[in-house]
Amino acid sequence: MLTDVEIAQSTEMEPIKKVAERLGLNEDDLELYGKYKAKISLDTISKVKDHENGKLILVTAINPTPAGEGKTTTMIGLSQALNKMGKKSVVAMREPSLGPCFGIKGGAAGGGYAQVVPMEDINLHFTGDIHAITTANNLIAAMLDNSIQQGNPLDIDTRQIVWKRCVDLNDRALRHIVVGLGGKANGVPREDGFDISVASEVMAILCLATSLTDLKQRAARMIVAYNHAGEPVTVDDIHATGAVTLLLKDAIKPNLVQTLDHTPVFVHGGPFANIAHGCNSVMATTLAMKLGDYAITEAGFGADLGAEKFLDIKCRQANLNPDAVVIVATIRALKMHGGLNKKELDHEDLEALSKGVENLKKHIENIQKYGLPSVVAINAFPTDTDAELQLLKKTCEEMGVDVAISQVWAKGADGGLELAEKLLDILDTKESHYHPIYDLDAPIDQKIETIVKEIYGGDGVIFTKKAKNKLKKLTAQGLGNLPVCIAKTQYSLSDDPTLLGRPSGFEVTVNDLIPNTGAGFIVAIAGSIMRMPGLPKVPAADKMDIDEDGKIVGLF
Repeated sequence: MLTDVEIAQSTEMEPIKKVAERLGLNEDDLELYGKYKAKISLDTISKVKDHENGKLILVTAINPTPAGEGKTTTMIGLSQALNKMGKKSVVAMREPSLGPCFGIKGGAAGGGYAQVVPMEDINLHFTGDIHAITTANNLIAAMLDNSIQQGNPLDIDTRQIVWKRCVDLNDRALRHIVVGLGGKANGVPREDGFDISVASEVMAILCLATSLTDLKQRAARMIVAYNHAGEPVTVDDIHATGAVTLLLKDAIKPNLVQTLDHTPVFVHGGPFANIAHGCNSVMATTLAMKLGDYAITEAGFGADLGAEKFLDIKCRQANLNPDAVVIVATIRALKMHGGLNKKELDHEDLEALSKGVENLKKHIENIQKYGLPSVVAINAFPTDTDAELQLLKKTCEEMGVDVAISQVWAKGADGGLELAEKLLDILDTKESHYHPIYDLDAPIDQKIETIVKEIYGGDGVIFTKKAKNKLKKLTAQGLGNLPVCIAKTQYSLSDDPTLLGRPSGFEVTVNDLIPNTGAGFIVAIAGSIMRMPGLPKVPAADKMDIDEDGKIVGLF
């Protein structure tokens, strides 16, 4: 069996100019990065802003398990299938982070015959967007420490610095560090730490910005510290706004690539959904809607994380109105949610499936709460039995939701035709009545409680003393009307990664609240989630190599 990278390397790509032509774009609209990658100019984005919007379809999933779900692969295959049916479909998706690429999760360019290419470039440095974000983040940190070193004119309290440095790798040793050691010439000693780059607020403002001017305004108001009077100190206060925007002048432009069968794909921005807001850029999504009749996008991890943030944060800020949702699941993953060991997944187990399907049912219910029609995509495996498929189909139909078998990993566009037909049917027969799950005017703690009770299925929220103090502080600062972005484990509906399936009777503990005033939301840190992951015992990087001819091996 060919690996993903072998399949990608055996496929002949079209020149990106030709892919762009199918979208009605010409060479003047592109900034080329070689033959097969391009950025879309900001002038082009302005040029198409009055085009009619295509249908917006969100692809989400159940809570992930080691058995795999295939959300990104399904999204890509669905768009390929729509184009094969004669529809004009465009994908808008996130950029992969190097952290999980070299760690445990793998790439984020799809798999099998539903991939985005050139997958090696996309999964590695791509067009340098995340490097630009990393540098912009760390410039802010450097200018902040320099302001303190040069007499501290802003009276910054070094105990209340909230801006961390970042790097786009999984490196647990950098979570908590001390900087400024080595004497007076080397700065003021203080505690510091690193987040992974995709958790940086710089990533968030890039993904939520609608223009270069909007990006600059967002950068200016990001809070980096507090002074001794308890007042916020911003990026603008340390005179870093212009330089930060300058570093992001190219990164803000969406990237255009293609699938194995040349379906156009915008790959831009990559915040994680377990520690950030989990959606690709507003500009890329908008382009897909303006240039295609069907814009297929995704949001990270399960619907309790990525979809919730897509619907409560991104759509609200960008004035987007999604038309339908695809919820991806696998029989294998649902059996794990039902308590089955990973080694036993190849065998039929209707009892485990019956228990595990409760996780899927909760996500279906949640999407219904947002007023959106949905279809369930079963990412098929050879080990799935007819009895298991029938049980799952019956469960979904009892909830009024159609089910389609997806075989896009093995068959590409052909394997997604059933799903595409089901999607087109619900778009024709069911209306979207999209609305967010909470009102912005509600207090911060009530918004968090609404998500925990309505979306996670929990009984309530426990706020630590630190979190309670932050609640008072943020409310006093006038930030109480911002949406909330909950950082929690992706493996469970709860904040405990061991509680699989559909847990009940639990409470979610909020340990901290972090204002992301540039992005326009409050980050709530729940459970033991960390914003800097670590590498597993055997990282994916162990198997990666490149030969003397430049051929990459071991990359998924």
